[in-house]
Amino acid sequence: MIDAHCHVDFKEFNKTRDEVMERAQNKLKAIINSGASLGGNRRTLKMAQDYPNFLYPALGFHPHYAPKADRTIIEEALTEIRSNLHLAVALGETGLDFHTLKSQEAQKKQEKLFRSFLGMASEQEMPLIVHARDAEKKALEMSKEYKGIPKIIFHCYGGDLETAQLIMDEGHLISLSTLICFSPHHQELARELPLSHLLTETDSPYLSPFKGQRNEPSFVEETVKTIANLKSMDVQEVADITEENACRVFGIKN
Repeated sequence: MIDAHCHVDFKEFNKTRDEVMERAQNKLKAIINSGASLGGNRRTLKMAQDYPNFLYPALGFHPHYAPKADRTIIEEALTEIRSNLHLAVALGETGLDFHTLKSQEAQKKQEKLFRSFLGMASEQEMPLIVHARDAEKKALEMSKEYKGIPKIIFHCYGGDLETAQLIMDEGHLISLSTLICFSPHHQELARELPLSHLLTETDSPYLSPFKGQRNEPSFVEETVKTIANLKSMDVQEVADITEENACRVFGIKN
């Protein structure tokens, strides 16, 4: 199994990171740790050195931070990302989150940052991990303007089935998180979407399948089990297919 999206660099893991990583290594083939900020990218690259051939870095800047971040910080982050592309398996996370945005100005700042990543992914022909909340169709439409992006991963997807089909029609992937363990909407997505276009993730430390407990990469097993149950499939078959999907898109050797 592979956790296609997590944030083990976050402070929530500071006291127990070694134990969390040990549990992940005992259960999983690999994890993709997504940088969400300037500091997050730096921590992610350091962790990739600490856990070679297991923790693979994606480098990004979260849309939540775009409206408030100083432009010099964003530019510094983008410059460092460009300098470290050879160490990353993907760009992101980046994208659009209109869930709590109150102003057009904030939305435009998110879109400007997203375009920076779309352009870089197109130019470098790298996979792109997209965070899209209440903006799935907008993110997809913007991405169509950029050729050369091999795959886009719509991480922790929570949009509708119609948009998911449009995403898959473009050849892109849907990543389902541990939300499917308790969310009826996400369970419907898991039932209806083909395994050929699915990845599994935790988005840890968030979205724990266990009440009152912080999420962690090893819990991606619960995502796999739930998908298998919803599709009436063997757990190992779901694990094998989703792992192969992740290896292919991120260039991880089997």
